[in-house]
Amino acid sequence: MNRRILLAGIVAMPLLARPARVFAERPAAPAADDVAVLRAAMSIHPGLYRYLTPHDVERAFAAFEHDYLAGMQRGSLDVCYLALSRFLTALRCGHSYPNFFNQTDPTVKALFDRPTRLPFDFEWLGSEMVVTADHSDTGALPRGTRITAVNGGSTARMLERLMPFTRADGHNDGKRRSLLGVRGAEDIEYFDVFQGLLMPPAGGVHHIAATRPDGRETQVEVPAIGLAARQATMTRVRETSDSARWSYAVRADGVAVLDMPGWAMWNSKWDWRSWLSDRLDDAAHTRGLIIDLRRNEGGDDCGDPILARLIDRDLAGWPFTPKVRFREVPASLAPLVTTWDDRFRRLGVGGEDLGDGWFALPKREALAPIRPDTKRLRVPVAALIGPANSSATFGFVNAARNSGRIRLFGEPTGGNRRGINGGGFFFTKLPGSAIEFDLPLIGYFPDKPQPDAGIAPDVSIPTTAAAIAAGADPALEAAAVWALDTREN
Repeated sequence: MNRRILLAGIVAMPLLARPARVFAERPAAPAADDVAVLRAAMSIHPGLYRYLTPHDVERAFAAFEHDYLAGMQRGSLDVCYLALSRFLTALRCGHSYPNFFNQTDPTVKALFDRPTRLPFDFEWLGSEMVVTADHSDTGALPRGTRITAVNGGSTARMLERLMPFTRADGHNDGKRRSLLGVRGAEDIEYFDVFQGLLMPPAGGVHHIAATRPDGRETQVEVPAIGLAARQATMTRVRETSDSARWSYAVRADGVAVLDMPGWAMWNSKWDWRSWLSDRLDDAAHTRGLIIDLRRNEGGDDCGDPILARLIDRDLAGWPFTPKVRFREVPASLAPLVTTWDDRFRRLGVGGEDLGDGWFALPKREALAPIRPDTKRLRVPVAALIGPANSSATFGFVNAARNSGRIRLFGEPTGGNRRGINGGGFFFTKLPGSAIEFDLPLIGYFPDKPQPDAGIAPDVSIPTTAAAIAAGADPALEAAAVWALDTREN
């Protein structure tokens, strides 16, 4: 999340059932150095003990060290990457992982650019894989098809194998399932990476068993595709584009729909603030506004201008207390971390010592409240939410509920009501393997005990295979009906 702020099993076991891939570049440091770097990084991780006991953490370290050192000895980048991924997933922190987009080009080529992908988009509904778009050129997998097996193994078992490598906050498995969906929305899809590493197809072909929307069972062979073919099916506007990345339209019933699939704007050339302001001006003359955030994990605080038009007094957008576990970056880590703001290296300097190794943020880092805009938006406003909302959008949903001005439709969010970690990051490199991982620096903690869960909507409307097959959107339609009824009353 960003207000200047961005966004499993742990016993040792064999990680691969196939030949390992060797390092793209010769390791530059002994494997033991990498283990020491990870321990140093964890000494300042603000969420290390949010869900784990010290004993749990030591077991996770032991499992990591066992598998990672084996990978280094075998020259297997695959094994090392999987070991680090599983360790960080065990922390149950949705912002800690070996970020696909921060790796070296040789690492990206070696790990992520493989012809192993399934040639269709899909969502996980519970343990069911449901097709949302077929790119196989077979015509055999229309929207709403339920994939029951891939290469002889059940999709439920596939999901079970992937979950221990999938990041989320706490025990929010809805977020994990969401992250493992394929939507054509990312240059590198989470599912593709770990399916390719753990369960690659033989012979460049996937053998699929499925149940079509009409109930007929089918079996089909589809080609395994590579990274370029996956990216060719992408539907999103890239972050570096100067084109509009959101859409706005007014329905025939007079309700406006603002679709915001992502808020990561730090590389964008697009003037999103002016674009959004113009659309909110227009929405003021409609019969209601629906904000679709269901595919939006987070990024910048792009929802603040919306909230500012709805409130008549200052609103705290983030109902958690921030804390850090360091004054200055440890000397052993300093040469191995990069960040976009070097002030993070002294993040705790000037903050109150809270005891037990914790420090408050200094006053210079205090989060400003959302202040009312002179322009007001008085029409009914609804937001469509779901398990992808886990960073800035999780913060927005918190603030939206606190404002009392936005009705929430859909499914529970990602993130966690016990708080999340983020605020700033050290992009940390293990010197031996050259694998990078994201280290969040600030922990956000509730003032009162909270459940280990996301935020529930006001109106729960789960996604179904039947709705996908029909191209229907029950959550959107329910929000429109509510807006129209509220406006008339």
